[in-house]
Amino acid sequence: MRVCFRSAVDPSKIPAYKLAHAQVWPEMLRELKAAGWNDYTLHLGADGLLIGFVDCDDLDAARARMALTGVNARWQEQMAKLFPAADGAPDEGFIVMEEVFNLEDQLAAVSDHNEGTAK
Repeated sequence: MRVCFRSAVDPSKIPAYKLAHAQVWPEMLRELKAAGWNDYTLHLGADGLLIGFVDCDDLDAARARMALTGVNARWQEQMAKLFPAADGAPDEGFIVMEEVFNLEDQLAAVSDHNEGTAK
C-alpha cells in the first residue's frame, strides 16, 4: 500500500528539522527498512506542513515494529523538540490522507474498458 500522511513541524524549527533529516542516524535508517518502510519520503513546506509518503504492507504494523526499537524512541525524543507540543511522539501524530486520484489506476481502467469494447 502507498500511504500519504501529514503532520506539522514548528516553523521556527525548520532549519533544525532539515539538518536532522539530512543526517538521519544509520541505525534508524536500517530499522525503518527492516520494519517495512519502503520508498519513504518527507516533503516540508515553508509553513511547517510536513507530507510523507511510504510504501508498506500495513502502516499500523510498520509503525508498531518501529515502536519496538530503542533507536526510534531516541529519534522521536529528539524530533519532539521540533514539533508543536503534543501528547505523543511525532510519529504517532501522523494524519493519513485519503487517496482520491491515481493516474495509473485510472489509465488501467480506461485501457481495460477499451479492450472490452474492442472485441
